This record gives sequence, C-alpha cells and structure tokens, in this order.
Amino acid sequence: MVRIDFHVHSMYSKRPSAWFLKKIGCPESFTEPLHLYRIAKNRRMTHVTIADHNCIDGALEIAHLPNTFISEEITTYFPEDGCKLHVLAFNINENQHTEIQQLRSNIFELLVYLQQEAIPHALAHPLYKVNERLTAEHVEKLILLFKVFELNGARSDEMNNCLEEIFSELTPEHLERLANKHNIEPFHTEPWRKTLIGGSDDHSSLNIARTYTEIDQADSLAQAWEALDSGQTQVMRRPADPHTLAHNLYGIAYQFYRSKFDLERYVNKDDLITFLDLSLRSGVVTEDSRFMSRLSLLWHHRRRKKARSRMPESLMGMLRQESNRMLADNPQLKQIAQNKALGFHSLERNWFDFVNQASSRVLYHFANPLMEHLSGANVFDIFQTIGSAGGLYTLLAPYFIGFSLFSRDRQFACEVKEHFKKTQLNQYRQDQKLSVAHFTDTFYEVNGVALSLQQQVKMAVRNNKDFTLITCRDDDSSSQRGVKNFKPIGVYELPEYPEQKLFYPPLLEILEYCYKHRINQVHSATPGPIGLAALAISRILKIPIYGTYHTSLPQYAQILTGDHIIEDLVWKFTLWYYDQMDLIYVPSSSTADELVEKGISESKIRLFPRGIDVERFHPAKRNGYLKSQHQINNATTLLYVGRVSKEKNLHLLAEVFKDLYKSNQAIHLLLVGDGPYLAEMKDQMADMPCTFTGYLRGEDLSMVYASSDIFVFPSTTDTFGNVVLEAQASGLPVIVTDQGGPHENMVLGETGLIVRGDDKTSLQIAIQTLLEDSDRMRKMGNAARRYMEDRSFETAFTQTWEIYHEQHTPVHTQPMIVNSGIVAPN
Repeated sequence: MVRIDFHVHSMYSKRPSAWFLKKIGCPESFTEPLHLYRIAKNRRMTHVTIADHNCIDGALEIAHLPNTFISEEITTYFPEDGCKLHVLAFNINENQHTEIQQLRSNIFELLVYLQQEAIPHALAHPLYKVNERLTAEHVEKLILLFKVFELNGARSDEMNNCLEEIFSELTPEHLERLANKHNIEPFHTEPWRKTLIGGSDDHSSLNIARTYTEIDQADSLAQAWEALDSGQTQVMRRPADPHTLAHNLYGIAYQFYRSKFDLERYVNKDDLITFLDLSLRSGVVTEDSRFMSRLSLLWHHRRRKKARSRMPESLMGMLRQESNRMLADNPQLKQIAQNKALGFHSLERNWFDFVNQASSRVLYHFANPLMEHLSGANVFDIFQTIGSAGGLYTLLAPYFIGFSLFSRDRQFACEVKEHFKKTQLNQYRQDQKLSVAHFTDTFYEVNGVALSLQQQVKMAVRNNKDFTLITCRDDDSSSQRGVKNFKPIGVYELPEYPEQKLFYPPLLEILEYCYKHRINQVHSATPGPIGLAALAISRILKIPIYGTYHTSLPQYAQILTGDHIIEDLVWKFTLWYYDQMDLIYVPSSSTADELVEKGISESKIRLFPRGIDVERFHPAKRNGYLKSQHQINNATTLLYVGRVSKEKNLHLLAEVFKDLYKSNQAIHLLLVGDGPYLAEMKDQMADMPCTFTGYLRGEDLSMVYASSDIFVFPSTTDTFGNVVLEAQASGLPVIVTDQGGPHENMVLGETGLIVRGDDKTSLQIAIQTLLEDSDRMRKMGNAARRYMEDRSFETAFTQTWEIYHEQHTPVHTQPMIVNSGIVAPN
C-alpha cells in the first residue's frame, strides 16, 4: 500500500496570498523540509514529497532520503483572460522544473509539455478562485484538459463534494458537447473518467496528512503513477472548515515569530509560550516535554496568584495577562499546555475557544473606556482607544479570512453545481433558500420595536420561514424558537439612562453561528454594538446587509446630554453606519426625507411595513378596568403610553394638562411606562389627577388602551410610534405632532389630530377640541379602529418577507468566456 500527501508546502513557498501574513512580513510557509518529512512519516505516509510554489528547493533538500520524490505547485494561466490556476506536477527533475517555469504562463503549452514528458500531474484545488477570475465556464474547460483532480484538504469540503458529484455524472456525450462548445479536444482518452487524489495543502505543518491519497494495489512509486492513470486511488480526508484555515494562519505566524525572536528558549519555561508552541506547531511529543510543561504550568500558576494586579494598559499586556489567567483556569486549555496529544478537530476547537475568550476579555477592557470617552466627548481619548483596540482586528484576522474564504468557496460551489445540474434546479434552490438573520439589541425590551420583532419571530415560525432573531443579553431569558441569544462579553450602562444597557456581543461566536447556519441575508435593527457585529459579519461572509432606521439616536443624544457636540458625533456615526447598508428600511416618509437631507442616497431607502395585533388591541376590551384598578371615575381619560423621558416632550403634556384642568375638572391623565423622567414628573403632577402605572403588559395594557378616551403622544423624535397604532386599534382618537413618523400612521381629521411639534399652545387647542366635542371624539375612535383592521402582524410579515425575497437573487454563473480557439493534440 502507498500513502502520499501530494500537496505539502515548506519554507520555500515564500509569497503569501493572505494579507494577514503580508502585514507581518511572514512567508507563506515556515516549515523546514526535514521537519515536514519527519511529521509525514510519523503520520504513516509511505512516501513524502514537497510541492512548493514554482520551486523545488524544499523537495531537493529531502531528495536524498528514502521514499521521496520531487514535486512542485505550478502557477499557470488561461491565456485568453488571465485566469490563474495551480497545477501539481510530480516526480520531476531539475531540468524539467526549468522547462516548466518557461512554459507555465500558458496552461495549454504547459499541459502539452507535461504529457510529452509523461509527468504525472493534477489540477490543485480545482474550484478555488485563485485570482477571482475562475468561472463555471473555466471549469468546463478544465474537465477537458485534466484527468487527475485534487480533493484539497485546506479548502471547503463543499467544493470537494461538488467535484465528486459532477464527475460521477459525466458521460461521453457530455464531454463531446463541452469539446464542441469550447473547441478544445480532450487531452486524455476516456475524458469522462476522472481520478481523484488527496492533498492537505498544508502550509504550517499542523495538517500534514490530514488529507492524503491511499493506493491499495501499489507498493512502489511506479505502481502509484499507473494507479493515477487508471483511477485506482482513494482519498482519505478529514474535512476542513474556517477554523482549520485560521489555525494554519496562526501557526505560520507563530512559527515565523518563533524563529525571528528565538522564542524556542522560552518553551517549557513560560506557560504561555509553551501553550502557543504546542497549539501552533507540530513537533515530537516526549515524556520529558510533558513533564516540563506540567511543571511550568504549576510554577507560573503559583507565581500569578501572588502577582496579579490591575489590568495593564497595552494591548499585548492585556492579552498576555488574560491568556495566562485562562490557561490557569480552563481545563481544556490545560490539556494542551500539559502536552497532551489532541486530534485535529480538538486542537482547532480549543484554539478557537482560546482566541475567542482572550480577545473578548481584552475588547471588554477597551470598550468601556471608549464609551466613557464618548459620553464625555473626549475626542482625542476616543481615537486613542479605538486605535489601541483596533490592534485586535489584526489578531482576529485569521478567523475573518477563514470564514470569508470558506463562505466564498461555498458560494462558488453552488454556482458550479447549478451550472452543471440545470435539470435539478429544485434541489439547487433548496440549498440556496432564503435565510435571514435579524440583529437587534431591543428584543427583550418593552417598546414598539421590540414588540414588532417578537411578532416577526412568531409569524416566521408559524409560516415556516428561515428567520433567526439574533440578540445579545446577559440573561438568557428566552428559549423561544427562532431566537438565538448570545451571552455578552461585557455590559455598559448609560449614565443618563440607567435602565438602558449596551451589550458587547461575542463577534467570533456569532460569525461561526451565521456561517454554520448558512445565513445569506443580514438585517440590522440597530447601529449599536450588535449592529456593528452584523455589519462585520456581512462583510466577512460577503452577504447583503439591510438596516432599519427606527430611532432618532442623534436627537436622543442631544436631549439626554444637552450637548450638541455629542449630537454631531452621533449623527456622523449614524450616517456612516447606515451608508454601509445595501438597503435602509425606514418606518415613515419623514424619516426617509431626513436621511436623504443628511446625505444618504434615496435609492437605498425603502418603507418598511409594520403591523399591529388587531385582536389583542380591540375596543371590545373597554370595561371597568380603570375604575377597579386605578379608581378613575367619570373622567375623560387622556392616555400616554411609552418611555417616560424628556425626549418625549412629557413636560409639555404636564403643563397643558394643568392648564386644561383649571377649566375642566372631569379629566384624568394616565401615563403607562417607566423611564428617567418618572420621578421628576411625579413630583410635578403631585397635586393633579394623574396616574402612573409603570410598565404594563398583556391584557392589562390592552384594557387600559380600550378603557381610555384620547391618546396623546407629544414626542417629536419617534420615527414610527407603534403605540399610536395600538391606540387606534383600541378605538381611540390620537393626537400626535407633525415631526417624526407617528403622523403618517393616522388620518388627519378622521382618526385624530396633528399638532405642531414642541408647541404647547397647539397641543392644548387640539386636546380642548376633542374634550368639547364628545361626538367627534367617538366618531374618530370608530374610524381609527377601521383604519387599523388591515394592518395585522400577519399582513406586515408577509409584506416583509416579500421584500426580503425581492433582494434574494439566487447565484448564477458568470458570463460565458469566449473560447480560446486552441485545439489540443491527441
């Protein structure tokens, strides 16, 4: 039996493609050829080769050792459009290498030479878009040109599965059609029969022989080459995923720094370096090294217990201190530090957990000072903190690269599958079904936005739609189907708004979740930390992102802080954030106009449907609730529902009510909700017929609405005003301002009145008008109910899903490439 990992790189592959490695000046691989040979043999490979990029120096270094042969990975191109490809050539000599390098600029000339010299060769990672030019049309040509294809151990296994599926269905008729289409004669006899080989494509020594080729009927290299020609090979593989690629990139970088800074001298003396060495470098494990690792861990753990102090200010200092704490406290990481052998998957999983936890802890230490500087408008400190925390991006970059590339590979595999399986589109469409992740930080709050989102989840489950509500909260208070809550890495409480908290989301965990669940559209309901995570994930996975602008954050910031500098900063951030969206959904035309006026392109903006539970909020629920629960008797009740805060203009409502009460003793003000202005307003209204209920939910809220008489909403900052819909559905006339979105959700003169924003006199006249005309008040209430009856949550969700579908265009193959006109020899 012959076992060969046909695709392994050594330190002679020097030109990295990943920007992360370029940034730190690191080569593409840092594995010494002899080290590579020993690892491959230790992992039961019978023969060893090295396939560096356009170079055989690494293979020559081990050519004197038993059971080796010289290989290289050749970079070549389609001459007509510059599409770059990689070809593996095996069992070559130095003269052949020289000739290959002279011919490699043209794939047709290269393949003619390889055939003439009877050099075994294979197309490496056939569906990997090396320079983004590869299309399904190119794949058709490659099927004509190659007999042997590699199942690559470093790329997405979906690409490998796609190849196997395509090759299993090739027929002579299919190949004849392709040959006529591209005017290329197949380079091999029986071109519909393909041979598959396996190669790990390892660059870090961590995954050597993770994927390899096994040939049962061969005992020598000569027999192995015959098996390649006859197709008698078997690929043994452990599928890779984004964690695999990221782990390799970390490994290459660590090995580079290990050599550059002579870190080997700290191995078995410093537990963090020991942990890194065992996690990011393959080596021979001995009992002595196990003993030294355990002794080091014990010694440093005791030292840290005595020397723990406050968190250092530098990024690297924070990382080191947090990493040491994790190594001491995490049993799984201890296994690595104690030199216990782990499999490929366990090592990658533990490394992901280590990076995720360490970066999360450090980010938390940066995030809170950033928020403190922001609330104090310390601009220079803000940028200093952002600059320091920005270093984390580079540290996390391998995972961003891994998930991005694997997402792209998955997408292209689907394109190729569609191209080759046009008769099985139903299966294809099932693979590419619409899957939406809606990011929010208000799902558990008591407001109109949260209520709408909660109803969206219910409607999605009821209608069997692939819709996931992603949120972040420190207590997982819901196991509701369709909701995924992530535990935050930290929490920041706003000084001006104690009940409002900012939760810092675990970016890597959410990224992993979205990749695994094949999310193909992201919708952000917030520009906060969870919204920034949504934006990052959409960019990394290369999927569209839409945003809902439903809160006037800059205006809130100005009202809460009284600082126009803060308002300006929030405006700049808000506009930057929403300008990153592919589409922006707004609740009202006035909100759209405001964003356009601020510079957002009108072409990006769409009105977003919002619904109401017309059964829950219903005039039939008018009963004696106010009398029995709040002792409100024989009075016309003015109702406000919402956050009790300054930006809602409740001080105007309080002043107006006092003036009205002087001439009309038969009125009562009822406020439902809570907020930072509550205590002050209670003092202000202490001698007035005014009731504060606090938050109400369920039937209590429904009965309060239906049992009241006039709904008054003086806010000028609400972009929608869900409570205005609830009030009208309950049969109440509404009074709203001419600023924001609420006035677009009622009919002037029919379901209510509109007053000038921030205008006490206008508000007072409107309320007085309805108080003096009970018949008009009743007719408006009836009209309001009729107006709401066609705005159910079911209708709104159906409209929303239709909008998603309009944006969800199944992937298609690239435009056809003009054929080369080259006819290959037999």
